Amino acid sequence: MSVPDRVLRVDLSAERVRSERVPDEWLAMYVGGKGLGARYLYEMEPGIDPESPANRLAFMTGPLTASLPGEPRYAAITKSPLTGAFLDSYGGGSFANRLAGALGDHLGVVVRGAADEPVVLSIADGEAAIEPAADLAGLDAAETDERFPDAGVACIGPAGEARVRYATIASDGGDHHAGRGGAGAVMGAKKLKAVVVRDPAPDIPPALRDLRDRYEERFADSDTGRWLAASDTLETVEFANETGVLPTRGWQSRRFEGTDEIGVDQAAGRSEERERPDDSVPGGFRVSSSGNGTGPDDGDGSEDEDDRDDVAPGTDTVPRGGTPIALGAGLGIDDFDAVVTLGGACDRLGLDVISAGNAIAWAVRASDAGLIDRDLSFGDKTAARTVIEEIARRSTSLGDALADGVEAAAERFGGADLIPTVKGMDLGSYDPRGAETMGLAFATSDRGGCHRRARPVEVEAVADPRWTPEQRAAVVADEQDRRAALWCLVADDFLADVFGPEAGIEWFAALGDERDPDDIRLLGERVWTLVRLFNLREGFDRDDDALPDALTTEADDGGEGGLDPDAFETLLDRYYAYRDWDREGRPTTQLLDRLGLSELPDGETPVGEAVPEHSDGH
Repeated sequence: MSVPDRVLRVDLSAERVRSERVPDEWLAMYVGGKGLGARYLYEMEPGIDPESPANRLAFMTGPLTASLPGEPRYAAITKSPLTGAFLDSYGGGSFANRLAGALGDHLGVVVRGAADEPVVLSIADGEAAIEPAADLAGLDAAETDERFPDAGVACIGPAGEARVRYATIASDGGDHHAGRGGAGAVMGAKKLKAVVVRDPAPDIPPALRDLRDRYEERFADSDTGRWLAASDTLETVEFANETGVLPTRGWQSRRFEGTDEIGVDQAAGRSEERERPDDSVPGGFRVSSSGNGTGPDDGDGSEDEDDRDDVAPGTDTVPRGGTPIALGAGLGIDDFDAVVTLGGACDRLGLDVISAGNAIAWAVRASDAGLIDRDLSFGDKTAARTVIEEIARRSTSLGDALADGVEAAAERFGGADLIPTVKGMDLGSYDPRGAETMGLAFATSDRGGCHRRARPVEVEAVADPRWTPEQRAAVVADEQDRRAALWCLVADDFLADVFGPEAGIEWFAALGDERDPDDIRLLGERVWTLVRLFNLREGFDRDDDALPDALTTEADDGGEGGLDPDAFETLLDRYYAYRDWDREGRPTTQLLDRLGLSELPDGETPVGEAVPEHSDGH
């Protein structure tokens, strides 16, 4: 089968588009998706402003996009305006497959520069064109999508145009979002309103179709597949509450007494209803029996995500787990209809639901502490809806401050210890005070406080495995590498939960690329290390792999108390040693040689000179 081996380069400032072949070495080392996108991002000069024309924004697919089992995905890769670090955020839906069809023999499109007026990037038959789009300015995600009824659309809403630092890229009319980290703000800075793909998804070769069908069947029979079929991640709310890891009322508690009112039982009761207006919150909603979005992030909704980096779907569908966690328990709102409405508002405006929920929660706690002159309280769904609009449009002083993220708001008003953040990104979905190893996963995430890089919480919170510090380090690092490898194919990361590296072997073989399990692990480790080099070059170091102060204190509902900072530092030492990084978190020269990355670091990239003590390596 023919494997894509080119990328489109777009310069919005020069109004120029060109196609170029990807170097063979890059294809072998990075494949596509996250890996290849990270390599193109590494070409940038260090220290650039994420909102400047010099920043790059890549829309990447993998060599098997549209053929893989699970939900189709594309990767948005850039330097984050929220964190200043590397960002990979993933969106699903039909846009991803149509992007692969429109790109032809290209694996992605890498955009730099900025237009003078709003534009769309139109892609068809392996070519791209920059087209004026002033008439789209101010439209929300659903309205923008409606302007292109025969195409697939990834666009920004008002939040992206206002450069909210956690604005999303919405696809399929707002049903899916590349959520966490603010890729939508980068589009806004470039005045790129939308990417429009005008071709259908590519045909799937018969051999690949048989392989996909076989994996789909195996996935459906797995525990994860049955869980998704039953609740579409909404049971995450109940799981987090039962195990004491549910962020509640601005991270003050780890359990929410209103969980039954916002969880899977409420969704099941509404899934058969065709329409149900809600008068209690402005802008009622309809509940569909076929809702299909998820919390952001990753991821990144999302970013990303909870649990696939897509924000909950539009106002006419039932949300997945991330929305009721961030906008329900996180805000003390126990009204399912109101939570769906709040999620729908974020969808249309193009806001990451996790960061929006955390921003409002920070504002409520800041109000309680007398840090801001605004009367806000947990459980107030009407006020939450108002603040969402203020953030998305930067229409008030508070909205403008919150639009830059909770760290920026805390720098302006105080209250740095109210909401936990890592590398400038607020945490999502799980409170690691109930799962210590999850604290390490958050702290070492390459894009900030993301719960999708590794999720040891799903084992640790259910049955205490009594891991040693060395085992905790290995659990986190190995899962980070495994997911990094999978994201080079831009595969649905739920597949990794079921199949592990073995799935990658068979799918790479379908490309004529014979790899064994060690090769798959090496791919993931190489990509994770490449991103570490990028972040080091941008000024990140050990101090940024830190445990947030908010997590070192006990939650209001007791439990096991806050995380121990000294124990965490020991755990971080073990993690660095396992990765063959020095004690400051810099990859050693020996590691770079082993991964084929020794030529990358320059004078701007600090590297370690010796193998650290107690290194177990990979």
